[in-house]
Amino acid sequence: MKTLHLCGTPNPKQRAFFLSTAPHTAYGGARGGGKSWAMRRKLVLLALRYPGLQELLLRRTLPELEENHVVPLLQELGRAVKYNQTKRSFLFPNGSRIKLGYCELEKDVYRYQGQEYDVIGLEEATHFTESQMIFLTTCNRTVRPDFSPRMYYTCNPGGPGHEWVKRLFIDRRYGPGERPEDYAFIPARLTDNRVLMERDPGYLKTLQKLPEHLRRAHLEGDWDVLSGRYFPEFSRRLHVMEPFPIPAWWRRFRAMDWGYKDPCCVLWLAVSPEGQLVVYRELYVTETLSSRVAQRVRELSLGEKIAYTVASPDAWQQRGLPGAEGDCIADVFARNGVPLLPADNRRVHGWQRLREALAPGADGAPGLVIFPQCTELIRTLPLLVYDEHNHEDVSDSCEDHAPEALRYGVMSRHPRPAPPQSRPPAAYDPFAAAPSRGEGFRSL
Repeated sequence: MKTLHLCGTPNPKQRAFFLSTAPHTAYGGARGGGKSWAMRRKLVLLALRYPGLQELLLRRTLPELEENHVVPLLQELGRAVKYNQTKRSFLFPNGSRIKLGYCELEKDVYRYQGQEYDVIGLEEATHFTESQMIFLTTCNRTVRPDFSPRMYYTCNPGGPGHEWVKRLFIDRRYGPGERPEDYAFIPARLTDNRVLMERDPGYLKTLQKLPEHLRRAHLEGDWDVLSGRYFPEFSRRLHVMEPFPIPAWWRRFRAMDWGYKDPCCVLWLAVSPEGQLVVYRELYVTETLSSRVAQRVRELSLGEKIAYTVASPDAWQQRGLPGAEGDCIADVFARNGVPLLPADNRRVHGWQRLREALAPGADGAPGLVIFPQCTELIRTLPLLVYDEHNHEDVSDSCEDHAPEALRYGVMSRHPRPAPPQSRPPAAYDPFAAAPSRGEGFRSL
């Protein structure tokens, strides 16, 4: 075997990352902590230590994968390890393999369905969506008696996966089947990376000059500052309301974002006498025929008077595509007793209308509340982040099907009227105070 020259000495935080054997280990929290180098070195060391180990290293996009890992690994491993460019995999002489991949689109994660890896590394894990990361855990398994399956994450605050990573590794809040001892977090900041501090001392000043919310996230590793979050107004405490019986006379309507391979989301909304929107039910399904979705919508709406149903405009365009059964989606729904109306699909305007609905009114109550059974809407709405090229819009990398349906619903309503405001008395104007010619002049 040719000699490997793995240059570099790990700092104390990187060393702790190398030594961790927890099923899930996250490393980072701030920029400049040496995350990419640590991830590559960790996987290479494991490949050398355990013959025949199968490892998967992922970034969100292909360009990021090439620049951050393919090129550096080729330089670091040289000819000692064979690289298959077609499969993007490094094959070690002892039979270990590091496969590199990416998941730019939500559905790209299914490329790895049925595959089995002893180790999975997610570089910049918060760039992945929660559903992608959860799915990848199903690929992390092994039958080896000498090794337990592990996943490694490097990450900074912000991004579609922020809330999931923060819940598990920072807040340490766990649900059924999740054990605290399975999750280890190793915080690292720029000041821990002495190599970068020595070679580029100006980088620290660059981070210090950032706006406060960005500085706190990127320099201090503050996970409570979600700089890329599109709806910072959303609060579970304020917007998720305990269910109550909705009066039959309240106006009710539905909003749908159609999808077949992607999720199809239908929301049920009601309008209070004060104009507050109440999202009280949701349907969230995938790979379901449009006729079956329409039937399910009717079943869930039994006994209710629904004024209308708005749907994404593509429901009138998808002829011959999966789920449409040869007709456009709107035709199938109409035949099954659920007529649809085209939604106003202006994205930026719609998101701003939704932002206004989330804001508290004069009485302190928000213009929109959600019942807790609408789990997918509650899960995905706070995960929306800004489009990096257009900060007025939501990034198309987000899982936005339920928020899209909500946007259609909000856009189908008139904006909530502003509360009356008291005005100071106007200065006396003799001409404005004079009676009109048709009334007072007759009495003179």
